[in-house]
Amino acid sequence: MTAKIEGVLDRVKDPESGLPVGALGFVRRLRYSEKEKILYVFLDTYGHLPKCITCAAVAKLVMEGIIRDLRTELEREFPDLKVTFV
Repeated sequence: MTAKIEGVLDRVKDPESGLPVGALGFVRRLRYSEKEKILYVFLDTYGHLPKCITCAAVAKLVMEGIIRDLRTELEREFPDLKVTFV
């Protein structure tokens, strides 16, 4: 499971820098609930927002795309789990 998660964090890239999401600190941690079959993904979105309001709006759109890509890849790797972002 750890290897699959690390693979996903390496595959999903920030479209602006091209860096993997795992290297950016965007994902703070992951927690798996075996009983509920849920993979919780804890994000640090506010720490990555610029101070400029206009820039923050653009950054938020970029982050939404990253979250969408991350969800897609995690659901592909773990089809039996529900992926929940916190």
